[in-house]
Amino acid sequence: MKNTEIRALSLEDLKNQIKTEQTNGQNLRFAHAISPLENPIRLKQARKNVARLLTELKRRENEQATNSAN
Repeated sequence: MKNTEIRALSLEDLKNQIKTEQTNGQNLRFAHAISPLENPIRLKQARKNVARLLTELKRRENEQATNSAN
């Protein structure tokens, strides 16, 4: 998922996508523990997607807090 796609998501969609990506990442780790994945780089991509989503969520929360403080 690209940053432009992440920024286009609504707040509720962003939170849902975070949960989905975290679940997918956990499932990938379990599958990799049982038998090696065909493409282990998917683990790294899953972690990065979650980090991108969380970063955008924090950015929006900080922006909202700044706007309400003024």
